[in-house]
Amino acid sequence: MLCFAGFELDERRAELRGPDGAPTKLRPKSFDLLVFLANNPGRVVDKQELMAAVWPNIHVADDSLFQCIRELRVALSDDQRQLIRVVSGRGYVLETVVTGPDAERASNAETTTAAHSETVRSRTSLNWRSRWVVAGFAMLCVIAGVASVASARFAPPTTMTLAVLPIVYSGSDADGAVTAAGVTDQLIDGLSGIGNIKVTAPDDDASGAPPDLIIRSELREEGDSWTLKARLTERATGTITSLAPVTVDSSALGAQLQQVRLAAGLGDKLARLLNDLVEGAGSVRDASTGGRVAIEQATASINQTTHERFAAAQAMLEGSLANQPDNVDVQIALAALQMRGIQMVWYDANKRAAAASNAEALLKRAIAARPRSIAVLEAQCRFLSATNAFAESLVACAQVLSFNPWDGSSLYLVGLGQLNLGRLPEALATFELADRYDTPSVSRWTWLLGAGWTNLLMDRNAEAVSWLERSIAITPASGRSHMLLATAYERLGRHAEAAAAIATAMQLRPNSTISNVRPPTQNSSPVFVSAGENILQTLRTLGLPDR
Repeated sequence: MLCFAGFELDERRAELRGPDGAPTKLRPKSFDLLVFLANNPGRVVDKQELMAAVWPNIHVADDSLFQCIRELRVALSDDQRQLIRVVSGRGYVLETVVTGPDAERASNAETTTAAHSETVRSRTSLNWRSRWVVAGFAMLCVIAGVASVASARFAPPTTMTLAVLPIVYSGSDADGAVTAAGVTDQLIDGLSGIGNIKVTAPDDDASGAPPDLIIRSELREEGDSWTLKARLTERATGTITSLAPVTVDSSALGAQLQQVRLAAGLGDKLARLLNDLVEGAGSVRDASTGGRVAIEQATASINQTTHERFAAAQAMLEGSLANQPDNVDVQIALAALQMRGIQMVWYDANKRAAAASNAEALLKRAIAARPRSIAVLEAQCRFLSATNAFAESLVACAQVLSFNPWDGSSLYLVGLGQLNLGRLPEALATFELADRYDTPSVSRWTWLLGAGWTNLLMDRNAEAVSWLERSIAITPASGRSHMLLATAYERLGRHAEAAAAIATAMQLRPNSTISNVRPPTQNSSPVFVSAGENILQTLRTLGLPDR
């Protein structure tokens, strides 16, 4: 029995009793989470430790933890978040004194953690897929740990303080209020994990100073959609900046996924804007508008592209760089575009080598100027992936995620690294996580393609078709996507559809052969190479020549 703040926590009876002695109903995982926190009072526990203790050996998304935290706050009447407190960038702490016959267990947190984890583990039955998926989550945690060390090494001397006010729901539906509260929690938790942002109370932070920025948001239900609108106020200047609205379909998605995507959509915009601001753009308005229109028009071709649009974008960026040779934004935009050209095999052998060399030189200049910039780190992540430095790319991409945990483009590249290193289940889990966040939407086709490719390598052909068809519906101009779809159709006995898909692929990518569509084997795992050869053999069956 553990006692705190007028509550009794009875592990033997799996019961939480309030000050009046009446039991409060909790879901098993929420109860397990409260037991763990009560056994570690006053200690900040990070999310990974909590998830490992409550969901041992199984991957769950962050929103499962957030749901449990919300349930506990309701059960404990902790509306002000003073009992279960989030510590910016670190984790959660049960901020109270715990007493009772068993309270001495808290003096040995290490023993308690192991014992409780084993208790929960004994109640958990895993199927084989869960065991594979947790490997992907564990891999991401390892990568994130490496990135945390690296980003800490370059940590700026000061951090930006940000107050996130509760999202206001303008309607009267109880579900809307629950959604708004859930999105608020997930947004705060995600932002709290960013090293150079400190999430604080609206009035002041621990030092008594008011926050630098305040984010206010409103959630509306419009037909079959949720629309989240937010504005950022800069205290020093009074500048108010409205962020682009985030809209999520409420009819086709479950409640939890709606919250995840609303939080990710707003979080991605905020993380990028705040990163620009911390990196020296000067003000919120400068960071959000600073002369980026031409770059955005050109770099749209990085993610949704045809060969013709790619060439036009490259010419546009090369001209811009000639006029502004020290413009870091143009440097990384051109480097990123050239990496896409290499990945899409739109350069011949000589031009490919020149493009890689030029991109590397541009990135070195950009990294020297802005070592913590999300855009610069994204370009470095893409460069390492495109040049087959897969292990190094995992670290670079994880650095991006340490500044923007919702960055789907970097998750896609993490998945590619895992794919080439032969960690197929981990790659699939990563692509699926990117699909849950769905940010930025312009990159959506990439992780859909990644998930389809991974399923195909794992000989899960029906699942591959679903992902690949979704990817092609967004970006139909990639010959590689149609080749993979043709392979899946052929394996499923859908021969006419396979023939149509390979014909489309050859129209988009004429003169393709087994030799020039084979993925690079440099630094790739034998598992990946072997599974890839099976795909190539099916393409031979469909008539693709060797040379």
